[in-house]
Amino acid sequence: MRIIGKGKTARAIKERFGGSWFDDDDCENFDIDSIEPTVISPGVPPHHTIVANTKTPISDLDIVSPPYSIWISGTNGKTTTTSMIALLLENMGAVCGGNIGTPVVKLDEKAHIWVLEVSSFTLHYTTKASPDIYLLLPITLDHISWHSSFELYESAKLSPLQTMGEQSIVILPESYRHIDTKANTIYYKETKELACRYGIDTDKINFTEPFLFDGVVSLIVAGLVGKKPDYELLNSFIQDSHKLEQITDSRGRVWIDDSKATNIDATIQAIKPHREKKIFLILGGDDKDVDMTELFEFLRQFDVAVFCIGQSGQNIDNQLKKREINSTYTETIQETIAHIDRLYRGKNSIAILSPACASFDQFNSYSHRGDEFKKLVFGIK
Repeated sequence: MRIIGKGKTARAIKERFGGSWFDDDDCENFDIDSIEPTVISPGVPPHHTIVANTKTPISDLDIVSPPYSIWISGTNGKTTTTSMIALLLENMGAVCGGNIGTPVVKLDEKAHIWVLEVSSFTLHYTTKASPDIYLLLPITLDHISWHSSFELYESAKLSPLQTMGEQSIVILPESYRHIDTKANTIYYKETKELACRYGIDTDKINFTEPFLFDGVVSLIVAGLVGKKPDYELLNSFIQDSHKLEQITDSRGRVWIDDSKATNIDATIQAIKPHREKKIFLILGGDDKDVDMTELFEFLRQFDVAVFCIGQSGQNIDNQLKKREINSTYTETIQETIAHIDRLYRGKNSIAILSPACASFDQFNSYSHRGDEFKKLVFGIK
């Protein structure tokens, strides 16, 4: 077996299975004529020279022997929903991993249930593995620079439907009713209807959207494996930092750290509840070659002042100005917070970091970006 990439997933595979290990720039020593199974680390895109010349690419999901497995994918809400399901099923012997936490090759294969967050990158390379339950959350524009097009990104997310058998279950958006699959299908359109159909009492769930939907589908998935709705346990779930995290500065003004919003749909969802407020919005970073027109048009409905940072900041600023949306190119998070601080007045205002872009142009991760944001806000005198 060969392994391409030297990130967290690749290191875990090497540690357990051994094999030939290639960095993604180690082209000279890579035999392009070999038919040896080659596990591609999800961080290495398919257009990379080595991957493009690999005859037998597979993913880490293809080399493990999981017990009953539940996969969660989609554009937004994967981590939250995966963590909620794992919490609900913990006393049934479930373990959690994949794109969050523990790589799949390090999970206990004697556990009763695997609950896995699965990225489009991993799904692109997966050839044989399939889940017992596949929860597909809504798909919106993201990762175009990796997949080359939205159609290929969407295709990767839908690919498990082609390998799932008659005993498996897939939960997916109503818009994909036309996709053929042998799996038993559950389609959804909106939270309340889905909850009503499965007898979920949303009044007993202490979350608002988008987390309410995550809670509802988590209870449904748990129900599919025999767990009765446990609202108290679900309500004990604590959301990770940097996802619609509300903080207050020394003057009592509210700021929202939504640094995890790395695509336009996540940002749209972050803005929606604040239609009646003056919004100071921070956008920008690595836009992953995504067309952000939908977000720009959406912003025209709001009283918003946008501050544009990072690699894509200047282009975002130009696009917003063309639409006569109040926008300023501030480049750095430090300059942006200082600028908003001077303008932020009144209780009917809110400041939101919801960049709609990845963070790697200026930060180590979305967590690093969020931490810097909070440090600056807490430092306001």
